[in-house]
Amino acid sequence: MSVAAKGPASGVERLPLVDLKAQYRAIRPDIEGAIAATLESQYFILGPQVEAFEREFASYIGVRHAVAVNSGTTALWLALWARGIGPGDEVVTPPSTFFATVEAVLLCGAKPVFADVDPATLLLDVKKAESAVTPKTKALLPVHLYGQAADMDGFRKIAQRRGLFLLEDAAQAAGTLYKGRKAGSLGDAAAFSFYPGKNLGACGDAGAVLTNDDALAEKIRRLRNHGSEKKNYHDFLGTNARLEAFQGGILSAKLRRLDDWNAARRRHAESYRRALAGMPEPSCVEEMTEGRSNCHLFVLRHPRRDALLAHLRGQGIEADIHYPVPCHLQPACGIARRPAGSFPVAEKAASEILSLPLFPELSQAQIDRVVSAVRSFQG
Repeated sequence: MSVAAKGPASGVERLPLVDLKAQYRAIRPDIEGAIAATLESQYFILGPQVEAFEREFASYIGVRHAVAVNSGTTALWLALWARGIGPGDEVVTPPSTFFATVEAVLLCGAKPVFADVDPATLLLDVKKAESAVTPKTKALLPVHLYGQAADMDGFRKIAQRRGLFLLEDAAQAAGTLYKGRKAGSLGDAAAFSFYPGKNLGACGDAGAVLTNDDALAEKIRRLRNHGSEKKNYHDFLGTNARLEAFQGGILSAKLRRLDDWNAARRRHAESYRRALAGMPEPSCVEEMTEGRSNCHLFVLRHPRRDALLAHLRGQGIEADIHYPVPCHLQPACGIARRPAGSFPVAEKAASEILSLPLFPELSQAQIDRVVSAVRSFQG
């Protein structure tokens, strides 16, 4: 599934998948102010800026607690660990996701059990997920892929019937809605990533666990800090997963703009859909009617994806693939690895999906350029 590297033609302007420089230029005074405030305070790990962001983000999502940590991967891992997920336990999750979803399960010593995805949305299929539940299953881990919420009502019913922990992988879903509620407020807990390229991105790695469970939040706070509530007193084994103060201040500055940025992303995605409508190829990953995506990514499907990707990159358009290898085929899955053909929907999608440039500052001229390149490939 690899794509041969092909640079743009000489003199062609590069169009990035995500333009973080454009975002920074628009909010530079606020970012520099947040950094200056950290330097002035000399609080560099956790501290007032991180606490302020935790309060603001919890309020934005509509839950009682946000516990900031050093990455989205860590957020997933600590949420499972705090709930007691460990060796001998199983966690049902989709193969169509970034590997961190599965990695967090494996880091707990538990086994990821895969269920195939819906062919239209590429989100975890509710019925297939329930069929994958066994007496060893302790948690459901649906993914809000590409910024679109999974069918959380369906997963909630399964979790309640089976007594399972329902953890949302909301790494790509800051600001996403499901039936009027924000992603991150729909399960027992949720894990967010603030990787720089996310809709709400830090200037480095960052993440958070959100929950209404007071005891779970308190345990995660202590797990991220060496199992300690009071300095030099360690009640149980934890780790060092604390967030830097710089990132708390930066994320607070960006959170105020998140809804406007997401609205711009949705407008751009709709422009793509209109411009590509009626073409026999490619097709777009469909959106569910029950929610409102934050349009973290705009993803096409094309039977000649690798050739299309090489064509776009040859014209200076930095399209990409999210993700080319389903998790059940990754060697790092160990005993959870399944042979090719086990999840045909996910595997077919992995050979066809292609992400086009999408970011709030994208111009109509840039959208037209991408569409023109796609049409020229089609001939």
